[in-house]
Order: sequence, then structure tokens, then C-alpha cells
Amino acid sequence: MLLLNSINMLTLAASTMAGVAGSYDGAPVLALKLSSALLFSAATGMLLATNKIQPSQLAEEQRNTARLFKQLQTQIQTEIAIGNPSEGDVRDAIEKVLALDKAYPLPLLGGAMLEKFPAKFEAARWWPESRLSSNDEDKIMEIKNNNNNGWNVELEEEMREVIEVLKRKDMEDYERLGNIALKKNKGFAVSAPLLTGIVALGSVFSGDGLVPALAGALATVVNAFEHGGQVGMVFEMYRTCGGFFQLLEETIETAIEEKDLDKRENGELFEMKMALQLGRSVSQLRELATKSASCRIEGREIHEFASKLF
Repeated sequence: MLLLNSINMLTLAASTMAGVAGSYDGAPVLALKLSSALLFSAATGMLLATNKIQPSQLAEEQRNTARLFKQLQTQIQTEIAIGNPSEGDVRDAIEKVLALDKAYPLPLLGGAMLEKFPAKFEAARWWPESRLSSNDEDKIMEIKNNNNNGWNVELEEEMREVIEVLKRKDMEDYERLGNIALKKNKGFAVSAPLLTGIVALGSVFSGDGLVPALAGALATVVNAFEHGGQVGMVFEMYRTCGGFFQLLEETIETAIEEKDLDKRENGELFEMKMALQLGRSVSQLRELATKSASCRIEGREIHEFASKLF
């Protein structure tokens, strides 16, 4: 906010000087033009630095980092409280810490800052690659409706339908919105310093002060939309939400692909956890899966999103 107000005040002051200089003749006019050019040049430099850093996006990144590290800390403390953590638990915790640190490095230190304007929208990834436990890949798994660690054929089909809805609705929608936010942010980040840079030169050589004044005012509006509207923060929010849905998808796929039912998380608890993470009750999750299967059979598109949280 401080940078936003400072840049806008510089640009407006320079625009005012350029407009006043175009109304008079004489020695004071040159001083006003030079002062206006210097202010526009300073605003251009500050805009370039601010657009490179993207403060609102940076703040959202660090907010997510703090939340995810606290969540990971709670998980590790729970493992310790349960007792007898194994070497595998320690290795998994280390991999999660390293993956999170890679996804959200400390900014402004050693060039580790994330790319603010990637070529295309990609969801954030703060978890390590999933690994299935080693077992006989040729083993035929038969799920019956008796005690199979809470799993049955219906539950697996339900989870597969949830994945389909996540892919076709939630992830696709957030990818579309993320690309829009990325394009808007790129356009704002280029146009504002371009305007002030051109006006910095034009205010000295132009005899008419109206054009520099209008261009400076337009640059102020663009900067206010970009940083006042926190477009970078919105883009980062979409990136994080996309990563959340991708994590849910991989979690479900890893559970379903596990051949040994005893090594899976209990099916009833897993279903409840997925429902809670999507902001639904278990019955609502089952209704969603049924509706998705019906729409797919009839060749219709489901209009309901899997998540009710975002």
C-alpha cells in the first residue's frame, strides 16, 4: 500500500507539472518540464521494481507458506504423540519439508523468488511425489462387501466419480480463471511503466502539456487497478486452490491404486476426510458421485462443483 500510494502521488504530481508547463512560456516552464520528467522517471523505476516483486502476490505466498508449515508441524507433533515413529515417518516428514520449501522459497534471497509471470498457469505443488508401497503388482485384488478395512466396490467407484468432477469442473475452472488473472497482471505490469517511461521523455520535448498529463493520469489508474486490486494476490489464490484440488486428486488415486487393503487408510475415515475437505457431508459426497455417474452415462455435463469451500 505504501508503494502504491507513493507511486501514484509521484505520477499525479508529475502529471500536474506537465499540465501546468504546457500552459505558460518562459524560463519556469523548462524547470517544470525537467521536474516532471524526473518524477516520471522515478515513478517508472519504482513501477518496474514493484511489478517485478509483486508485493500482494508475495504476501499471499508467505501467508500460504506459514499456514502449510503450521499444518505440517501439527502432523509431525501428532506422529510423535502417537509414539514410536518409524524411519519411514521421518523420511516422509523430511520430504514434505523439502517439497514445501521448494514450492515456497524465501523471497528476495539469492534469487530464489518464484516466477511472477510464468508462461502459463500452473497449480502450486507443495507435497512430494506419491509412492505406492512395494507389493506384487500382479496380485488380483478382490473387494467384497465384508470387512476390507472399510473399503468396497461402491466406495472406490464413488471416489473415482469425485476425481472426475474435480477434473472437469473445479480444476478446469480455476485454471481458466488463473490464466485470465495472469494475462491481466502481465498487461498491467507492462503498460504502467511503459506509459510513465514514454511520458518522461515526452514531457521534456513536447510543447503541449495535455498529452503527458493524460498519459500520467492513465498510468496512475493502471497502477491502482493492478496493485490496489491486488491482481497478483488473486492469481496466487487461484494457483493455491488449483494445487489443493490436485492434491486431493493424487490422494484419492494413491489410495485406490494401493493393492494391499490393510495398507490403505480406513475407507470410512477416508470418505469422511474427503467430504470435509470439500465442504460436504458424507451423504452429499455420495449424492455428488451418483449425479456425476448419471450425467456421464446420459452424456450430459454436470453443473455442480465438487468443492463447496472455494
